[in-house]
Amino acid sequence: MPWRAAPLKSSFMLAGIVGFLISVIYIPKYSLNWAFAFGLVFLIMVVATLVSMTQSRPVLPTYKKKKK
Repeated sequence: MPWRAAPLKSSFMLAGIVGFLISVIYIPKYSLNWAFAFGLVFLIMVVATLVSMTQSRPVLPTYKKKKK
């Protein structure tokens, strides 16, 4: 079965963008290591949301017929 991305909610992307901006603007004042770590995590969230936006055919469950 081919790999298909699961659709994610728009709030997931919003959380990723806001979290990335906060981690790039405010967190470096306290610790560059934590800013990099949080920025990387939130950037991965945004990329995952962009990947899930690709169009693909819907996957319908296939049921096998029972043998008598």
